[in-house]
Amino acid sequence: MPGRIISLGGHKDDNLKNKAIKTEQERERAVLVGVITAEHNDEQTKEYLDELAFLAETAGAVAVKSFSQRLERANAKTFTGSGKIGEILEFIKENDIDLVIFDDELTPSQMRNVEKILECKVVDRTGLILDIFAKRAKTAYAKTQVELAQYQYQLPRLTRMWTHLERQRGGGIGRYGPGETQLETDRRIILKRISKLKEQLKKIDRQMVSQRKNRGSLLRLALVGYTNTGKSTLMTLLSKSDVFAENKLFATLDTTVRRAVIGDLAFLLSDTVGFIRKLPVQLIESFKSTLDEVREADILIHVVDVSHPNCEEQINIVNQTLLDIGAAGKPILTVFNKIDSCAFRQAKERCLMNSRFSDEGASRVFISAKHKVNIESLRGNIYEACAKQDVPRIT
Repeated sequence: MPGRIISLGGHKDDNLKNKAIKTEQERERAVLVGVITAEHNDEQTKEYLDELAFLAETAGAVAVKSFSQRLERANAKTFTGSGKIGEILEFIKENDIDLVIFDDELTPSQMRNVEKILECKVVDRTGLILDIFAKRAKTAYAKTQVELAQYQYQLPRLTRMWTHLERQRGGGIGRYGPGETQLETDRRIILKRISKLKEQLKKIDRQMVSQRKNRGSLLRLALVGYTNTGKSTLMTLLSKSDVFAENKLFATLDTTVRRAVIGDLAFLLSDTVGFIRKLPVQLIESFKSTLDEVREADILIHVVDVSHPNCEEQINIVNQTLLDIGAAGKPILTVFNKIDSCAFRQAKERCLMNSRFSDEGASRVFISAKHKVNIESLRGNIYEACAKQDVPRIT
């Protein structure tokens, strides 16, 4: 019969392979677009596009090809130059591409112009990250935070979301006058929804503040770091509890707080959402309560993927984000994770060459959370950091 699948031997491995191929075929095919400015070199741009490809994979797409162009600044109308847009259009037509992803936030007019030229779905970096957050949100709290961020992002982009915006609702008997465009209606609805979501988050914020006050006088430690550096795996080791961990970006959205004990010291350890380059401002605003765990922590444990070729920049991004959210100046223990990686030695030498890490007094430790290497040394460092806070001991 047509369409019938005939199994030859019914091997389980073959069936899994066929299923994987089918899944790959069903995923959206995407091309990635980045601009090389005076601030970035070719190597950095490649790393940024590699990260964008990882984001696309996390969102469920497969990156087929990357395009980049050196410009003094992004084109105000189409982000890239007209020649590069033409090159991208030709590739889209020849390779059955579903999606174009830009490694920057596009203005509403840029988005509209590019979609018109490419005749293809276009997503910018902010929209992609918001989409991932929407898929990853599990609890009602996280879903509310993400929904608010999405509406704040969509509001200035309503003009490209509808084809009927010029139609007026006015006119007719008793309705003579300027009327109201569909755009105005949609904007009013979204503004009303944003207001409602903010009220819901304010209520949740008050509950979270109350919960933090009820935790007593225990010392608070917070795991911070770039996304996908191994914070959740480390959380599981230190708190001896199951915390979801996955080798994908933003595996953890909800803040997890666990009680941990090292020697005669007890403390609360929180795992928070990972930071990332160009983290959308909408997410920083809507994830206020989540980030409050970082702001109110007594000690920060900064987890770094030491195997990453651009770990220094990731460190700088985390430090800048901490400054932006008002959490700078706290005692920080830097944990260089993933020393099991083959790239570890080169990365370690690179980090130690940096004056900030070569300081003998710096609080740092090199570990592998996955393979439980140097975990006792880490516990010792944490104990020393906690002991300096003059907290009561367990008797």
